[in-house]
Amino acid sequence: MTSLFKMALPVSRNASLFLRFIQNRKCSSPKRLLCSAPCNENKVDPPAGGRVFSGIQPTGVPHLGNYLGALETWVSLQDRYPSVLYSIVDLHSITQPQDPAQLRLNILDMAACLLACGIDPQRSILFQQSQVSEHAELSWILSCLTTMPRLRHLPQWKMKSKQKGEGSVGLFTYPVLQAADILLYRSTHVPVGEDQVQHLELAQDVARIFNNRYGDLFPEPRPLLSATRKVKSLRDPTAKMSKSDPHAMATIHLSDSPDDIMLKIRRAVTDFTSEVTYDPAARPGVSNLVSLHAAVAMVTVEVALDQARGLDTGAYKLLVADAVVTRLRPIREEMERLRADRGHLEVVLAKGSQRARELAAPVLMEVRRRVGFS
Repeated sequence: MTSLFKMALPVSRNASLFLRFIQNRKCSSPKRLLCSAPCNENKVDPPAGGRVFSGIQPTGVPHLGNYLGALETWVSLQDRYPSVLYSIVDLHSITQPQDPAQLRLNILDMAACLLACGIDPQRSILFQQSQVSEHAELSWILSCLTTMPRLRHLPQWKMKSKQKGEGSVGLFTYPVLQAADILLYRSTHVPVGEDQVQHLELAQDVARIFNNRYGDLFPEPRPLLSATRKVKSLRDPTAKMSKSDPHAMATIHLSDSPDDIMLKIRRAVTDFTSEVTYDPAARPGVSNLVSLHAAVAMVTVEVALDQARGLDTGAYKLLVADAVVTRLRPIREEMERLRADRGHLEVVLAKGSQRARELAAPVLMEVRRRVGFS
């Protein structure tokens, strides 16, 4: 769209001036919302090397599993693809009740975290989903091409609706919004975890349905699966590490202090055998520590086991904790620095949202033309 909606977070004077400049420059003609002829293909097509899109919900500080399984990959993809977009998907976050003031803070905290992890606004587009209204409009159009049985088939709906009773309409249809997030930028690649593959398959299905009905427009996005082993809960090594885990000792957050990290790993569940071995089926707790050690130290499991030779599990926990503290210290310190400059974070997101809108607007105009809206 050509107009900037009011930011869903407190905006500093610098950010306000920036937004007013963009509005004056871009919003002079509402006719740009319509397209009576095919839009310029150069504006619609992704670059020859492909385009990456992914998003993360602003529902608290990411944990170590998020970093090793997703964010670390996001950083590396900035050097491998010519066009990369990362979105703070606040529209998705409100499928669960959110306190508005806390959500505003969480959006900025997530921006600070992503920047601290190495997301570079010069090499990628970092933006707030709700500030690019094309996401919601395309989601509605795609939802009209998606059947209810197809959405009921998705395992996350079955799991989450069982936890929360019937669940909301937003919870039921959010995979369609997820598909719209991806297809809006004609993305060719999406970094996903194994539990998100079926949602990406929905995006592929919706792209095929749209293309068959209205002509080829959307590429079928391909998954980029992380090679990192899943980080498990420190209290229940059969379950993955989660931000929503009610046990405070189960999850290592990127903002945790060195003392907190040391305490959590010292109390990690293991077993009664003192030797350090790697056998996820028979010894899930100790094996989780070995995987964690290998991931943060950027070595193989075999090298991690070699470093553990001669140590009992108690001594090995100290070695793992030290490796985690060393890896996360610069991220935590940079997060703290960025959090102190809210104005900078607001401007980064405002600029990113404008850049995202410039890519999204011509695609949605072409969708509107093909559907018959213009």
